[in-house]
Amino acid sequence: MATLIPSFSTCSQRMTPGERRLAQRLESKLEEDYLLWYDVPVGSKRLHPDFIVLHPLRGLIVLEVKDWKLDTIQTLDRITVTLCLPHGPKTVANPLRQARDYALAIAHLLEQDPLLVQGAGIHQGKLAFPYSYGVVLSHITRKQFEASEGLQAVLEPHLVICQNEIFESVDPLAFQERLWNLCTYTFGEPLTPAQVDRIRWHLFPEVRIGVQLSLLPDEPSQPETLTVPDLIRVMDLQQEQLARSLGEGHRVIHGVAGSGKTLVLVYRCLHLAQTLDKPILVLCFNVSLAAKLRQVFHEKGVEGDRIAVRHFHGWCNDLLWQYRIPKPSPNEFRGTAYTEELVQRVIQAVEVGKIPAGQYGAVLIDEGHDFHPEWLKLAVQMVDPETDALLLLYDDAQSIYEKQQKQKFSFRSLGIQAQGRTTILKVNYRNTDEILQVASAFARELLTPDESSDEDSPVRVQPITAGRHGALPELIKLPNFQAETHYLVERVQQFHAQGTPWNQIAVLYRAKWMAENLSDRFQQAGIPVEWVNQNSTSRNYDPAAESIKLVTMHSSKGLEFPVVCIPGLGYLPNSHAQPEDEARLLYVAMTRAVDHLVLTCDRESTFVMKLKAVSGL
Repeated sequence: MATLIPSFSTCSQRMTPGERRLAQRLESKLEEDYLLWYDVPVGSKRLHPDFIVLHPLRGLIVLEVKDWKLDTIQTLDRITVTLCLPHGPKTVANPLRQARDYALAIAHLLEQDPLLVQGAGIHQGKLAFPYSYGVVLSHITRKQFEASEGLQAVLEPHLVICQNEIFESVDPLAFQERLWNLCTYTFGEPLTPAQVDRIRWHLFPEVRIGVQLSLLPDEPSQPETLTVPDLIRVMDLQQEQLARSLGEGHRVIHGVAGSGKTLVLVYRCLHLAQTLDKPILVLCFNVSLAAKLRQVFHEKGVEGDRIAVRHFHGWCNDLLWQYRIPKPSPNEFRGTAYTEELVQRVIQAVEVGKIPAGQYGAVLIDEGHDFHPEWLKLAVQMVDPETDALLLLYDDAQSIYEKQQKQKFSFRSLGIQAQGRTTILKVNYRNTDEILQVASAFARELLTPDESSDEDSPVRVQPITAGRHGALPELIKLPNFQAETHYLVERVQQFHAQGTPWNQIAVLYRAKWMAENLSDRFQQAGIPVEWVNQNSTSRNYDPAAESIKLVTMHSSKGLEFPVVCIPGLGYLPNSHAQPEDEARLLYVAMTRAVDHLVLTCDRESTFVMKLKAVSGL
């Protein structure tokens, strides 16, 4: 079965009857290595062909679908068609020319990539795979078409698929041959998976990971040419299908660490920003994750008044200030009591109408497993009932705060109506297989999937590796913590000398005294370092600044770095916390590493011994 993007259930309501019929035939009659896109804008010019079909061997096919009946067509030539409609004649573009123009524009776009064209011979510089186009006449049979001299004179018969050729009863091989006949040439070498991803990178800027074109309609026009990196990163097909298939209403995505939940959130925000008048609110728990998300939206050309990204308590503080509601006194409320009172005052103000509910066109919550149930209930109340757009991203295995873990609840009880609109992402794309295997083996008891299949409650998902390989994680034993800091100075200098930018290296720590030693040692060595959220008065985080990021394990949630160093394992678990919570926290920290994970210790703690036992480090 072919993959249709968006899913049929999502886009069928906006399809014409003929488009629905063709979509069903394409899905059911083609094999699983076919990719299909329906009405997805292409390139920076946002072209809108009805269907794009991509196959490793058959190449790329553009299809335009028309539900015209024979007696509806008044006149036609190679440029235009005049239709006889109840309200009078209407002249439209010739659909075959339209499909041809789309196909040529796509070919021109893809020919800019040296890795997608032929490198030698008479066709040097031309695409290294076939491309073609055609028209589907969903209400005209082949017999009727052949009997019409006017149609055959303008629409080449081999470029037309007729009504009886997309019936449900049609033989799959016959249906495929009809598609293949649209192209008059073939190549022997099929497209590689990497080339398929490059095609997606060019055609659909929104699936790019990293720098991409702005997708908002009022942004300045983008250049036609773009520097194409040798190594590209795009959404996985499941991620793309999910992102494009998120329809109206409340949605919950359960996803393992590194499964691309945040990618889907960013895509959803960009899509909603094109359609909603009210601002969009993105909430997360960590200050550092909020800063990272703001940077992502800034890179995509989205201003802050369209998408507001806040950590939860900062947002609560904003609301109290905006609506002139007194904040708690730090002298009266200390520590966690202050933040609890802060949230409670917002909840009460919303209940009595001092803070208006429904003021956001959409609310999207990242790392929702770190939210208390009452926080989620508050966030749901802030969604405009007319749009009813809510997206909650969740991974119970990464819940690192004890209070949240002990609170059992259903989403329905909080006002989240996501029954039938819940998705599970199991594949970890962030970590290499080697890193994921070590982290998963260490936290195996915490990752046991829930026996319950109730989609209305938080569920725990066992991660599956995407199969990307790299260096083995390292566990280095040293005489003392000072030796650990000296060792890490040498290692990060090595990584930097090998081409890793400073801001792609993170050192994740558990105790403040560790950070104090590390920060001093890095500065003495002339290594630029940013101690993220060093104190309560300095809560800034600049992901783009060229400096190593010194981050607490808690604040690392939602972030990722090519190189992650975790010192002080000999002091874990922390004596002031539950061992299970500490194990969960270390699992989160280890899964921040994309390519390299370096662990150091100066003693044989229970965690060090367990790591050695389960991973062989």
